[in-house]
Amino acid sequence: MVKSNKLKIFNDPIYGFISIPNTLIFDLIAHPYFQRLRRISQMGLSYLVYPGAHHTRFHHALGSMHLMQKAIQVLRFKGVEITDEDSDGLLGAILLHDIGHGPFSHAMEHSIVEGLDHEHISLQFMKELNTRFNGSLTGAISIFTGTHTKKYLNQLVSSQLDMDRLDYLKRDSLYTGVAEGNTNAERLITMLNVVDGNLVVEEKGIYSVEKFLMARRFMYWQVYLHKTGVVAEQLLIRILKRARFLLEKQSELPASEPLLYFLKNQVKEEHFDPKILDIFSKLDDIDIMAALKEWQYHNDFILSELCKMIINRRLLHIKIKKEPISKDKFEIKIKKVKAKLKLSEDEASYFVFSGKLENKAYDRNNQNINILRKNGKIVDVAKLSDHLNLNALSKTVTKYYICYPKDAV
Repeated sequence: MVKSNKLKIFNDPIYGFISIPNTLIFDLIAHPYFQRLRRISQMGLSYLVYPGAHHTRFHHALGSMHLMQKAIQVLRFKGVEITDEDSDGLLGAILLHDIGHGPFSHAMEHSIVEGLDHEHISLQFMKELNTRFNGSLTGAISIFTGTHTKKYLNQLVSSQLDMDRLDYLKRDSLYTGVAEGNTNAERLITMLNVVDGNLVVEEKGIYSVEKFLMARRFMYWQVYLHKTGVVAEQLLIRILKRARFLLEKQSELPASEPLLYFLKNQVKEEHFDPKILDIFSKLDDIDIMAALKEWQYHNDFILSELCKMIINRRLLHIKIKKEPISKDKFEIKIKKVKAKLKLSEDEASYFVFSGKLENKAYDRNNQNINILRKNGKIVDVAKLSDHLNLNALSKTVTKYYICYPKDAV
């Protein structure tokens, strides 16, 4: 048997060459659970708005790991204690932080498994891999769950200025072509330090932090919460809802075995055991798109129409308002759709629906971004900033939307 070279490199369009630091990381990347991320889109259905947004969770996980290697190097140079065991834990935690994402990421987060977010499923994957890799991910799990004694290790993986966010903003900006989202991740990393067990940014990096927070705000309104992307995601959620309804009525639906399993069974947190985890690991974007291509020809009008909307990008019309959608306006549109398409109230709700979008670029109440001043004092970035009013970015902005078929209304 020929031994493979486990210290390979990946060529990344953003950072250039990304090296694999050790054999454990190589073996994790090579595992089918992780390889599945090649088939999970990083940005769901955003490619319907930005044609270049076809990059995957696999890209993002490797990029985040690369930035973590840089952060470890910088912090060690500044005298911060990061042992080899800590380093392995950090790299394992950041590599696997998104492994629990289902098909089309956030659009499907609560549709496939009821009430379970991707973080919980990521943890289940990590625990299962820890068993298979003889406990070598124990440190990674303690960092990921925030139970490690060194708080700054968890903050590098999950905080308001972590390697996850630094990579996805830069990566999503590149692949969408939205230049406002571009951040100087390397510059921010060189400004990191640790004081009293917490991650801080040195004062000379404050403008880079401001740029990062502004970029995050732009990306949310311009990309992640783009109205066309919102419609597409909501349609996908309703397609799965309709498919479940039809299966309960004993209708036949062509789909892959893993997808049919989650459509026919209401899987909740308490049911999510290793057997179900293994079924989940076989589910990816291809299952969903293959199902949509088949279901567009189904004799159920609602399922067929919803699938055609996504396949052919003929989506519902969406209006976004600053105030909640009035009940009267909503009822008028429902009545028109019922009459035009000859549907019941419940059936019409697949085509007319409303909701709200929320965005907060910086949360002052949760894991603040702290600035280390030259005099040694630690100050929240929103208090210290004089270039931009970060207090405004700390407020939740809420917008309201209504979706409906324009030709029927």
